[in-house]
Amino acid sequence: MKRLILVVFAIGMFSIAISRPVPAYADDPGVRIGVLVCEAIPGSGYNLILTSKVDIKCTFEDAAGNKEYYIGETGIGLGVNLSFKTKQKIAFTVISLTSDYKIGSYALAGKYIGGKASVALGVGGGVAALIGGGAKNFSLQPLALEGCEGVGVTGGLGYLYIEPDPRYRR
Repeated sequence: MKRLILVVFAIGMFSIAISRPVPAYADDPGVRIGVLVCEAIPGSGYNLILTSKVDIKCTFEDAAGNKEYYIGETGIGLGVNLSFKTKQKIAFTVISLTSDYKIGSYALAGKYIGGKASVALGVGGGVAALIGGGAKNFSLQPLALEGCEGVGVTGGLGYLYIEPDPRYRR
């Protein structure tokens, strides 16, 4: 599992490296990139075959190493979830095009929706293509990578909802 998580994280970091803005935007203080890594909280979810939900805790780290912490939930709103996962991590590349972004503003908070699929047999993986976001014009890159432990298959209309973690909010 640790190797799979490292691979997912490495791919996310690679995505950051190749998704840097063109040089014309390099001096723009409103362009921010980073990685949002979300981990499922064990024992917090449910699976009703056509819908599922699990609580998550997330860390956003920008390219400068600054961090924000979020909590929320993710799952399948409508689809098929014939799985039992004991561990789950999802990594998103994040690009901001807002001119007033500051670390600590928790601008990623919001709702994201789109297609989601995963497969696991012991160790597994998945992808998600989510759109949406908060009021600060953030976007999660179209493809998220998931690493998991468990057994089963999942596919359908997925969602991600995150808000600032009050334990870390200043």
